[in-house]
Amino acid sequence: MFIEPQLGRSNRSGKSGWIEVICGCMFSGKTEELIRRLNRALIAKQKVEIFKPTIDTRYHNQKIVSHSEREIRSTPVNFANDIILLAGDCDVVGIDEAQFFDDAIVEVCNSLANGGKRVIVAGLDMDYEGKPFGPMPNMLAVAEYVTKVHAICAQTGELASFSYRLNENDSKVMLGEKEAYEARSRQAFFAAREKGKN
Repeated sequence: MFIEPQLGRSNRSGKSGWIEVICGCMFSGKTEELIRRLNRALIAKQKVEIFKPTIDTRYHNQKIVSHSEREIRSTPVNFANDIILLAGDCDVVGIDEAQFFDDAIVEVCNSLANGGKRVIVAGLDMDYEGKPFGPMPNMLAVAEYVTKVHAICAQTGELASFSYRLNENDSKVMLGEKEAYEARSRQAFFAAREKGKN
């Protein structure tokens, strides 16, 4: 379990900020861990602002909601640069589904951290083809702390780090839940993809 390096409100006294990234496949608990960390910051009486892309309306238009139905308030935004305008003088910035933002999200997070904020980002590290997803590789490169979480493979029961799409939609972005995706182990993921090519 990730233990926060600092929970007090001393960032306002000139200490530097940092970036934490929580990544993994579908159903691995990324949003659950993001909500856990943000709630701990709220308990510590820190000012927290939370954002998600406006396209993510799976569970709620405004709140961030995990697959296990834990939720926390958030502000939907269209573009990464909107986050800088809305973050204000908060201590902690939470960002969910970072893979859906434009590439500017990396510089936005750097700017926020350089301004003394703790930035916690959650997102898929790979797309349904098993390739790095959007701005996430660059986000992982600039983060001080990276937590990769795993799901359980729906086929083998082993640890899963791949998101397997259950239909033939080839759109890069396709919102969906258990009807559209399964968590798969490396072996199960690539075996199914190879079978699909034949």
